[in-house]
Amino acid sequence: MTNYNRRQFLGVLGAGAVASAGLSQPVSAQETPVVKMGNNYFDPIGLHVEPGTTVRFEIAAGAHSATAYPDRVPADGTAFDSGTISQGSFEHTFQAPGTYDYYCIPHKSVGMVGRIVVGSPGGPAEDSPIPDGEVPDSETIVQNGAVAVGSDVDGSGSTDGGMMGLGMMHGWNGGWFGGLPFVGGALGMLGLVGGFLYWAMGRGDAPSESDDSAMETLQRRYARGEIDEEEFQKRRERLETGSEDASR
Repeated sequence: MTNYNRRQFLGVLGAGAVASAGLSQPVSAQETPVVKMGNNYFDPIGLHVEPGTTVRFEIAAGAHSATAYPDRVPADGTAFDSGTISQGSFEHTFQAPGTYDYYCIPHKSVGMVGRIVVGSPGGPAEDSPIPDGEVPDSETIVQNGAVAVGSDVDGSGSTDGGMMGLGMMHGWNGGWFGGLPFVGGALGMLGLVGGFLYWAMGRGDAPSESDDSAMETLQRRYARGEIDEEEFQKRRERLETGSEDASR
């Protein structure tokens, strides 16, 4: 391997290692994570980013706002407010570390709330439950990086809030309906096992092909006069009881 090719190879390995390491890290300040604003939900409902990260709040359906509770942001943080929008997006750069709780102005009463943890949890949002719905706890958000709305993540409690319809939809996708391939596979396996047992029991009741062939051979030898009646009966009995190949 030439020095040039060796440098190329090592460079590729280094890039792969950096990329692999990045998979387990929270969103960096160079990336722009997106929070979708749909019918009565923010998704992800919980997001962990590093200080200096710009988060984009995008309309997925309907008209919504991303509005921080003024008393549930860190002391050095900014209480952002997109105002109610029905298309496009709103961006906010989170500089101060801590926990930011926010809500949708038109859908606050039905529990459309979210939480963003910048760096590490902290601030007044950690002192009391969010007032208009439910969000994952901050440690769960930090551990997972992002928590999808309706997901059943340990420590998050119920993230349905006032979004029962959406929660049921996610439960169907990931729970009952999502488990159908597994259930179908289990039922299929049971069917195969049952079919095999039925076949095996049927095989035990019926004479085998080799037994049939041996009996036919015995009958042909008897018909040709190669064995007498007494010998034929003895060999047939032994063949039927399976004690030996009585056709010999």
